[in-house]
Amino acid sequence: MVWTAHILSLFPEMFPGPLGCSLAGKGLERGDWAMTVTDIRDYAMDRHRTVDDSPFGGGAGMVMRPDVVGAAIDAARKGSDGVTKVVYFSPRGRVMDQALIRELAEGPGAILLCGRFEGVDQRVLDARDVEEVSLGDFILSGGEIAALALMDAVVRLLPGVTGNSASLEEESFADGLLEYSHYTRPPVWEGRSVPEVLLSGHHEKIREWRQRQSEELTKERRRDLWDRRKGNF
Repeated sequence: MVWTAHILSLFPEMFPGPLGCSLAGKGLERGDWAMTVTDIRDYAMDRHRTVDDSPFGGGAGMVMRPDVVGAAIDAARKGSDGVTKVVYFSPRGRVMDQALIRELAEGPGAILLCGRFEGVDQRVLDARDVEEVSLGDFILSGGEIAALALMDAVVRLLPGVTGNSASLEEESFADGLLEYSHYTRPPVWEGRSVPEVLLSGHHEKIREWRQRQSEELTKERRRDLWDRRKGNF
């Protein structure tokens, strides 16, 4: 079975990008690995191909809808010939390292979800068992560059494609915390409800809830950042 990347993006024209060149590109031409690219807008529910909506609880930016993203993931899994692992690129996720790259290279491939805007509704990440992965402690405009980086690192380990181990450079977030979970319409999706505080209109309670979410996520997922913030080196 050929290792295959199934990419979900709002900008499918960004692929294969640099992966069409050099050793990765030659490997793609030879069939050492494969790639499919799907425009997430193909799964929008309206004639305007809308994929995002304003966040519950207020705040800047837009959030990608769970019904649209969920449909795109389901279709990718159905047509992926056994590939079920979904990776979403997010600064809150596990930092991409060589151990993760080797783990992915040993499997049949992965579905790579490239987010935009403020991110993806938390419910679809939970419902579809999506793994969040971060390129490092910095912010990109979207997940496409991270997807290209991950594919490049994996492809170099595949049989028939020559490559070397990748290195990572980490920096701290500006505020030292991971971001809280996002939610948008619909308020109930696949039996999963938006936290009531975000529907309350009480801005101070929303702020406090988001702060607690950020702190809990940071302590749970990135203890090094939490210790650094608290001065426990």
